[in-house]
Amino acid sequence: MILKDILDFSKPLYVLAPLAGYTDLPFRSVVKKFGADLTVSEMLSSNALAYGSQKTLKMLERSPNEDPYSVQIAGADTEIVRRAVEILNAQDDIDIIDLNCGCPVPKVVSHGSGSSLLKDLPQMGRIIETIKQTSNKPLTSVKIRLGFAEKNHLEIAKLVEESGADFLAVHGRTRAGKFKAEVDYDAIAEIKQAVSIPVIANGDIDSYEKAQWVLEHTKADGVMIGRGAVGAPWIFHQLKTGSATIDPMIRYEIIMEHYDRMIEFYGPRGVPMFRKHIHTYSKGYAGASALRDGVNRIDDVAAFRSLIDGFFKESRYVGEATETAPIACAYE
Repeated sequence: MILKDILDFSKPLYVLAPLAGYTDLPFRSVVKKFGADLTVSEMLSSNALAYGSQKTLKMLERSPNEDPYSVQIAGADTEIVRRAVEILNAQDDIDIIDLNCGCPVPKVVSHGSGSSLLKDLPQMGRIIETIKQTSNKPLTSVKIRLGFAEKNHLEIAKLVEESGADFLAVHGRTRAGKFKAEVDYDAIAEIKQAVSIPVIANGDIDSYEKAQWVLEHTKADGVMIGRGAVGAPWIFHQLKTGSATIDPMIRYEIIMEHYDRMIEFYGPRGVPMFRKHIHTYSKGYAGASALRDGVNRIDDVAAFRSLIDGFFKESRYVGEATETAPIACAYE
């Protein structure tokens, strides 16, 4: 009953995946406003939480419209994870604690966290149980891959369910596949058949059409979109409205909303931070190169806004970009 009170799985759930350096509070607030059902914090180190890192605590902040809100943690030691969860217990407005068991980045794996847990399923189960037993939040979830070097996805998924998780998200690659191997959507479908908890499909979902196909093929309860939303957060608006196309003025509105939220949250520092977003937002627009050159020369908040406002309001969109942003999952 608690699950249904917080997340409505009677229809497909659209979830923003956590991506280091991208899915901060301003970005999450925008995708939430324009269609995402659930937003997740950037992945946080349990060690950093347990030892009171102020930078990490700042990353816990949520936008008022992020309801529900999930915080993702990574950890390898049950005692450290327990202490991290106790810190989260003291934070209001968190609905879900999510355990990352999928990040393939070496600096995470080398600490025994992320997808490294897929090599030690008993420990992974103990950590999930520790979160479930310690947390005062309504829900516990887990993000997994299909295995470490080889697929053993059904064993992993069943362990997640047996350890008490309320739902899970599945990235359809092994750790060895990182972000380049072909996504195995058949394996995600097999997991959906094997467990009774909701399953969210993840991996290379970069368009409205692809999301619809993945939902149909896997029978998953929702999709989690990460890299596909960078430079195109309107994918959530498309999914929510059931439209394969996006009005240019909606693109414009989302981009300007994102910039305004960046300045609101970071102050003037938001200007240089937003440049990387302009580089992705401008793909497919006539005159994109000149815009990128222009924003690289501007530090003033108002001048930067004026330039991008004019560009995205008046420039012509000429085609979809095919590049995928090179984004990792690692925490700082």
